[in-house]
Amino acid sequence: MNRTYTDDPEHDYGPTRTQQRRDALAVLAFASQLVELPPSKLARADLPEDVLREIDNLRRITSHIARKRQLGFLAKVMRRHDDEVFSGARALLGENRDQQRKETAAMHRMEALREKLLESDEALQELIDQHPAVDRQHLRSLIRQARIERDGNKPPRAYREIFQLLKGLAEDTP
Repeated sequence: MNRTYTDDPEHDYGPTRTQQRRDALAVLAFASQLVELPPSKLARADLPEDVLREIDNLRRITSHIARKRQLGFLAKVMRRHDDEVFSGARALLGENRDQQRKETAAMHRMEALREKLLESDEALQELIDQHPAVDRQHLRSLIRQARIERDGNKPPRAYREIFQLLKGLAEDTP
């Protein structure tokens, strides 16, 4: 009679091969995210010395295949450590994602405001009320130029300048 691993429910066979593969791929993805972090943030991650050394080695490699192979080796080195060792790095990456979401949302708000400015003069007055120090004449001239560029199918130089001006205003506001 053939026996399967489910015949003995008391025996712990460990994770299945599929689960082991999923875990290994998750570590590989995590390693890839760590490599993409800037050195200043990586220093705050409090990683083991051998992992930091391998990340440094990986960053020096330019060949695609060699990088891929070295990334696999980095993941192998990371699997030797307990998950608790990487909790700080995981928190840092989570914080990074939240920050990226906030920046993206702010950028979308600035783009929507730029569109409103091009569509109506009331939006311009609202912006001036919120930011009294803004150079009104320059902003009006940019809006007028952006409308001309849009209607004439020309490159959107003033359109981009409006965005940069709005970005500067957003950075100045606490």
